[in-house]
Amino acid sequence: MKRIAVIDGHPDPSPSRFGHAIVSAYVEAARAAGHEVREIRLAGENIPILESRKQWLEEDVPAAVRPGQDAIKWAEHIVFYYPLWMGDMPALLKAFIEQAFRPNFALDYGDEGSKQLPKKLLRGRSARIIVSMGMPALFYRAYFASHSVRSFERNILKLTGIQPVATSLIGNVDSGEKHRARWLRRIAALGEAGD
Repeated sequence: MKRIAVIDGHPDPSPSRFGHAIVSAYVEAARAAGHEVREIRLAGENIPILESRKQWLEEDVPAAVRPGQDAIKWAEHIVFYYPLWMGDMPALLKAFIEQAFRPNFALDYGDEGSKQLPKKLLRGRSARIIVSMGMPALFYRAYFASHSVRSFERNILKLTGIQPVATSLIGNVDSGEKHRARWLRRIAALGEAGD
């Protein structure tokens, strides 16, 4: 059994959002299978954006971000869900990641002026990125080369030591209840497996 942190990055708190159903399907199946799960829903949270390097290095992490940091540190596996908005993750999730993945949490830069690469502080954890979108997932992969997902995987998760990273791209989310039900079953199977 695994310790799993699930970060729901949909900024709309409305329970009617399909993204929240995706997260619930994963969480419920994982718990039913005996995994320990901590669920962090960002909707409705007031997470300020970073405005300077000084803030990133010296200011305290906002209170709204600390439970997410605690869950990530505790977890063996981390699931990030977000809807594709304007080709990328919503600003709320981006703000959370910028605030959470700070020095001495995600990376250790060593002494000031050090020429060494930063030490990856989140090693030993795996991740899954689940992204929903209105366009076909194949089009996102082929035409856009899954750019936002690849950037998140390479420039944040793997950079800080989180790997392997798997992805689930859920396209055509508005194409009907049968399509959504199929995806909810697939996501539940991932939760059951702790993947």
